Amino acid sequence: MSVRKLNLTYVLGGLAVATLALSGCSTSAPEAQRDESSGEITASADADVFSVAVGDCLDLSAGALEEEVSSLPTVPCSDEHDSEIYAEKVLPEGDFPADIEEQAAQFCYDEFAGFVGLSYEESSLEVQPMTPLQEGWEQVDDRTIQCILMSPERITGTLEGSGV
Repeated sequence: MSVRKLNLTYVLGGLAVATLALSGCSTSAPEAQRDESSGEITASADADVFSVAVGDCLDLSAGALEEEVSSLPTVPCSDEHDSEIYAEKVLPEGDFPADIEEQAAQFCYDEFAGFVGLSYEESSLEVQPMTPLQEGWEQVDDRTIQCILMSPERITGTLEGSGV
């Protein structure tokens, strides 16, 4: 079963982040339910952590995140939610990077202002990078970092350009 590890205390220069780490092959959770033409999430459901993508909305307050997660609570962005995947990057082939958490935090920080329209320091939003675990890196060639925006308030729609 695939899991992602949640590290709750990681700080990069004033950017406090939690890092979800990804690993493994497959989970018992189904893929995110999507509209065939638009690719948007169509129904609220726990979805395999490897089936979420940039633009997907999540309701992380719907349940406590464990240190290791194999699924994430996806929702249509038109429904109330508290989180959204806003960026991703595929790391190059090679050995598992010892500084993967720092790389992820820096990447998510760098992508933040361009997506939100406001610097991280001025924003009320938090950032939560997801990164591969060494096991997933080596066993299933998982190289993807994803960045999640987390809002302190319930929202509908996207946080893109929100300036909050």
